[in-house]
Amino acid sequence: MNLKTTYLGLELKNPIVPSAGPFSRSLQSMKELEDNGASAIVMHSIFEEQFKHEAAELDHYLSYGTESFAEALSYFPKIDEYKVEPDDYLDLIHEAKKSLDIPVIGSMNGITNGGWIEYAKKIEEAGADAVELNIYYIPTDPKLTSSDIEKRYVEVLKSVKSGIKIPVAVKLSPYFTSMPGFIKKLDDTGADGLVLFNRFYQPDIDLESMEVKPEIVLSTPFEMKLPLRWMAILYGKVKANLAATTGIYNAEDVLKMTAAGADVTMMCSAILTNGPKVIKKTLTDLEAWLNTHEYESLRQMKGSMSQKSVADPAAFERANYMKALNNYK
Repeated sequence: MNLKTTYLGLELKNPIVPSAGPFSRSLQSMKELEDNGASAIVMHSIFEEQFKHEAAELDHYLSYGTESFAEALSYFPKIDEYKVEPDDYLDLIHEAKKSLDIPVIGSMNGITNGGWIEYAKKIEEAGADAVELNIYYIPTDPKLTSSDIEKRYVEVLKSVKSGIKIPVAVKLSPYFTSMPGFIKKLDDTGADGLVLFNRFYQPDIDLESMEVKPEIVLSTPFEMKLPLRWMAILYGKVKANLAATTGIYNAEDVLKMTAAGADVTMMCSAILTNGPKVIKKTLTDLEAWLNTHEYESLRQMKGSMSQKSVADPAAFERANYMKALNNYK
């Protein structure tokens, strides 16, 4: 069965791509993912705050005590002349490219239009086949408008695109006023891929210590309905490739996302829950379903259940809400 697909200009042997997660922190675990059938790997994210922290820490130690010995200031280069980036990340990309036969996609997480963006060039030089901008931002300033926020995303994308030649994907949250309008802006700015969607990990409160504590809850299969819906609405309306993520656990989920219009389907929680072998099982089940239903390739069914292809396209819009509530018994 031909399971090939194209994503970010890369010809992939199948649509299953492990998304940014802890399993890309070591070469051994990435090799396991490849051995079980992963067609590409998105590296874990490198965060904007990591650059700021390391730069601030280095600046502290370089300037410590110089108020007592003013001439000491002339002994050191300026802070921006030092290498303060997390070099281990680049080394891992370099080693992965030497050891793996599948594409490796770097991942950067940030929101300001600052110096961390220059790191994309280093990721490219390390050998990455593409870069994913995992933009994670919760606006808390009431003065910020939706236009301000969208402009910030576009500026970050534009800056990264101007500095590198490899493809760039943007990973988005679902919380935008007009999703199609905003995605068109990213598409027009040159996004090569759109990853739908990022998940916000909500904090909890520890009542004994009265402290806010971070908490990670893995996605569930039910959560795939949100990216499924938007995948179906956006298919055929943008030039960028579409990647589905969140709640994808098995072959049935992959098939539904493909029918809605996804070029690739990204797994994270399923791998963390069931191990890398879940990829191999999903591929086996995927081939069995396609054979049983007499498909010649996976591409043959792509977009077949998108909004533009189904008899009742309104089912993906408000009518679905009304029908679902009125038909519940």
